[in-house]
Amino acid sequence: MAEAAVRSLRGLYAITPDCLAPNILLERVRAALMGGAVLVQFRDKGRDAARRAGTARALCSLCRQFGARLLINDDLALALAVDADGVHLGAADGELAAARRALPAGALLGASCYDDFERARGAAAAGADYVAFGAIHPSSTKPLAVRAPLSLFARCRAELQLPACAIGGITVENAAPLLIAGADLLAVVSDLFAAPDVASRAAAYQQLFEENARDLPQSATL
Repeated sequence: MAEAAVRSLRGLYAITPDCLAPNILLERVRAALMGGAVLVQFRDKGRDAARRAGTARALCSLCRQFGARLLINDDLALALAVDADGVHLGAADGELAAARRALPAGALLGASCYDDFERARGAAAAGADYVAFGAIHPSSTKPLAVRAPLSLFARCRAELQLPACAIGGITVENAAPLLIAGADLLAVVSDLFAAPDVASRAAAYQQLFEENARDLPQSATL
């Protein structure tokens, strides 16, 4: 992966909520991008394949207007079909190495690693561009998710030199300790998209990243 692309893997990672009409979803994602989100993940478990593809294509176009990148959750075929910027895979969503081979050069591959550092090590070896740990806090999106300790982020930075994403119950109020612990990306659903002003909430996260960047060693900025 290009050095510039790796370096950009720091910031707010907007994870789209389910069950929003496409026009409302696009409006809220636009607001998140205006506020500074660097990545968007399209997460849609619906059965309407045509609608999913249409929304994904619209999100691709929107993200590129803002210099951000769109990843598709759990669906490599859809990511390839709509020329998304990458895919994010969970434990049951296909082999990471196979996805790495299928993705075009420069595309992003993310991996859910839950509370399992050895899975993160394997993801790095398979070609993942970042790993995600969580749930960090109780989450309304996935209430039964295993809890992940903050120590994983420092270990990821020290042993894997790979960007790490925190996910699960993250809010503006509890985010700063995650950045101090070593998280490079904050994946947020409810606290972002349910906010009265999505752009302002995204900007508040961006401010947290700016405030914490000065305390990081140069190698940690990736």
